[in-house]
Amino acid sequence: MQDLLAMTYLWLKAGHLLFVIFWMAGLFMLPRFFVYHQEDGEPGSDADTVWIERERRLLRIILTPSIIVVWVLGLALAISTGAFSQGWFHAKLLFVLALSGYHGWLAGYAKKLARGERVLEGKRLRMLNEVPGLAAVLIVILVVVRPF
Repeated sequence: MQDLLAMTYLWLKAGHLLFVIFWMAGLFMLPRFFVYHQEDGEPGSDADTVWIERERRLLRIILTPSIIVVWVLGLALAISTGAFSQGWFHAKLLFVLALSGYHGWLAGYAKKLARGERVLEGKRLRMLNEVPGLAAVLIVILVVVRPF
């Protein structure tokens, strides 16, 4: 099995990177959608209904499939390269787990907005929009530089 994965390493890596890009794009878009959603209309309005559908589609069409493929291909890459024994990978895995938790939190917040609950202010949502960018910086440094 490991030999088969090693032969397909470049394809796994290319697929992993492509789906990371899709996932990150969705993680940047969804909190911004939340800001616009909360500013655009009151719960139950036509604008509210449109934003609920946009958020649902973003999660269903881009974010959920992307996170699944990222994890599957990422684990396949880790197995094929023996990354589980390397310190940089443990740190990367920690940040990817945190980013996955953030993804789950965003999905939960989308459900709250769909129910008319507006727990966070636009300013807080704008700040939360920086989370994927910071995570990406740390993850890329860990993967490229491999400081430990």
